[in-house]
Amino acid sequence: MTMGAQQETERAGFVLDPATPDVHADNDRLREAGPLVPVEVEGVRAWAATRYATLSAVLAHPDLSRDVRHWDPEGRAAVREATAVGKITSDTSMLNAEGDAHRRLRGPLTKAFTARRVQGLRPRIEEMAARLVAGLAGLPPGPVDMRLNYAYPLPRDVISELMGIPHDMREELHELTDVAARVGDGPDDVSGSRDALYELLDKVIEVRRDTPGDDVITDLIGVRAQDGQRLTRGELLDTIELLFIAGHVTTVNLITNAIRAMITRPDQLALVLGGGLPWSAVVEETLRWDSPVAHFPMRYAVRDLEIDGIPVRKGEAVLACFASAGRDPDQYGERACRFDVAAPQPGHLSFGHGRHFCLGAPLARLEGEVALAALFAAYPEMTPAGPGSGTRPLGTVLGNSTRSLPVLLGRRAG
Repeated sequence: MTMGAQQETERAGFVLDPATPDVHADNDRLREAGPLVPVEVEGVRAWAATRYATLSAVLAHPDLSRDVRHWDPEGRAAVREATAVGKITSDTSMLNAEGDAHRRLRGPLTKAFTARRVQGLRPRIEEMAARLVAGLAGLPPGPVDMRLNYAYPLPRDVISELMGIPHDMREELHELTDVAARVGDGPDDVSGSRDALYELLDKVIEVRRDTPGDDVITDLIGVRAQDGQRLTRGELLDTIELLFIAGHVTTVNLITNAIRAMITRPDQLALVLGGGLPWSAVVEETLRWDSPVAHFPMRYAVRDLEIDGIPVRKGEAVLACFASAGRDPDQYGERACRFDVAAPQPGHLSFGHGRHFCLGAPLARLEGEVALAALFAAYPEMTPAGPGSGTRPLGTVLGNSTRSLPVLLGRRAG
């Protein structure tokens, strides 16, 4: 545990360190401190919801809002723009909208992520996965980074197609958003590329306006033109940016975390490959045990209230701790900190809960299942490249995964 994670102050309690080498060890300590713990994250003070029941209550609480206008002025003044907290709390898409505004922004997207439409994408996702698996054999001999070469490009390409990003614009868009996915050794600060990203998204919108297709951006443009439903330019751009980045970055983490879990547990891998359990069980256990999201800001108390016996004053912020809740012994018993695909799965909160439940959950689940099935059917003997493989953290308070995942592919089956 880093010095930052260990430091305690009278008012802030724990200081959450983006560079912590072990987010789960930090979370163990947070849960031990209580269900709602005062923390400091990127210079901002908040309450951290550390346990499953507490987080579930927070996510659905009628008096906790994502609307930043409910945050007390002192809290807002402490936010630094070029931080994860700054980016998330200033977003003007449906992410932070409530009430009628949330319904207006979220409504047009619901049909894009219905279970039926997502399942219709399965053959195309399987084609993409098969192409990527085939490409692994052509890489230079030696360790292969599975995050960079597999877990990242699959969901990135899927969301590009679903949203309707023109093919000749995808390379530039991917370069501008690679930092958000934490692949390679690029800069961690995405603020410098955001203007360029919005410029490119404006061009994408114009292309889709001139040549509509069966895609999400075309749907959003159509909604923008309807009376009473109009999205401002900022809302449209923020929504597209949110869908593109959130629509693949967390799935990159999910696939990376699942591969890492399986190559270090050959007995469980054998159970799935032998048909004893479906890949969906691996996806759900990974989401529970190694949530793609570590901490997510913020919800604000719209009045004085009490959570688990702890008073929260009007205007105070609450941080959602998904990775911590996924290993809560009060919810999962003695297997809380153990990865076990065969154990009963009582559910998890990694896609959220309540009115802001993740729209992309069916797509993420499908991509995870297809990605794992294709990869391990081809390379069932895959192993970590070394004892320290896949241990470099992302370096962000938001995501929970490893920056790279070097593996030895082993013999290709068939």
